[in-house]
Amino acid sequence: MILGMSTAAFTEFHVILSLLGIASGGVVVLAMITRKYVPTWTALFLLTTIATSATGFLFPSAQFGPAHVVGVISLIVLAVAVAAIYSFRLAGSWRWIYVASAVLALYLNAFVGVVQAFQKIEFFRALAPTQTEPPFAIAQGLVLVLCVALGIVAAKRFRPAVPAAA
Repeated sequence: MILGMSTAAFTEFHVILSLLGIASGGVVVLAMITRKYVPTWTALFLLTTIATSATGFLFPSAQFGPAHVVGVISLIVLAVAVAAIYSFRLAGSWRWIYVASAVLALYLNAFVGVVQAFQKIEFFRALAPTQTEPPFAIAQGLVLVLCVALGIVAAKRFRPAVPAAA
């Protein structure tokens, strides 16, 4: 039991949070590229991605491993993104810091999603059973290249009016 849920139910909840984070993060990054600030999508992205990283620590584990390292990095990056947009209102260099941290948080969530897909989905597991095979490397490489490219374009184009204080 985790948070009063069976491990299976908690895992499903965690996966749903992750998929919502990836989908809403995609919307946010695409909005940045089109020079738009979408406050509701941004809040959903940050909330679900923070919740994804935080709930990852609740799974039983014998030791602190690579997934925990990614979770810590993600939470630090998300704290920067939250501060940049909600405390510093994207002023000055906080605009590009927000873009970089938001895109990095999206990348980390997608990176873990690819790892999980290759571990849990039979079709992908058959392609790369040890996650050292070319299909896994290609998938991770595509995710990285896509996020870097989108991040560069978003950093150049995203210049919204400073969001009003809540």
